Amino acid sequence: MSVEDRIRETVTGNPVVLYMKGTPQFPQCGFSATAVQILKACGVSNFASINVLEDLEVRDGIKQYANWPTIPQLYVSGEFVGGCDIMREMYQSGELQKTLKGVPIN
Repeated sequence: MSVEDRIRETVTGNPVVLYMKGTPQFPQCGFSATAVQILKACGVSNFASINVLEDLEVRDGIKQYANWPTIPQLYVSGEFVGGCDIMREMYQSGELQKTLKGVPIN
């Protein structure tokens, strides 16, 4: 299975997916830590997290998959939402909460 197929399977098979550096319990960069905090502030206690530091193929592949150069990357219902800055802006405007509404997140 190609890395693109693996990524597609992950983002379509889970309601909320965060590709990040580290884990939600031990983020390995400030942007990933912020992304986790934003999800928790939105009431998302259960989401799939992929530590890109454990798989260099996924780390490179996820950037190509979404055509987005940075990590973390958030996917909701199979759709790319954005990175940390976009998540922060969407959270502050209330748009992220609306995006997550109705998604089985707990």
